[in-house]
Amino acid sequence: QVQLVESGGGLVQPGGSLRLSCAASGIVFSSYPMGWYRQAPGNQRVLVAAISSDGYTTHYSDSVKGRFTVSRDNAHNTLYLQINALERADTAVYYCNTVPGRNLWGQGTQVTVSS
Repeated sequence: QVQLVESGGGLVQPGGSLRLSCAASGIVFSSYPMGWYRQAPGNQRVLVAAISSDGYTTHYSDSVKGRFTVSRDNAHNTLYLQINALERADTAVYYCNTVPGRNLWGQGTQVTVSS
């Protein structure tokens, strides 16, 4: 059974930082490109950061480029997202999944940026 479990979200002031984690099980994690997606209230879920299976190549949406850093630890089946300089527009539920996304969505982790 495939499981993707996100953690690390919370309430942060604008300008703050968070590190999100995604623990994967039930898949050969190192074989898949992975990504972080987010869904803000009233909006569709969108891909904001992606990383190749070997971790050497990353891609970011324009809205997060320069502030978000995606990384992975294939030895421990874990995906990370370092978020710096948080903005109110970053408020969303963050999910991890393969790229492209499969029907493997976890519960996500809520990130709320507010003063």
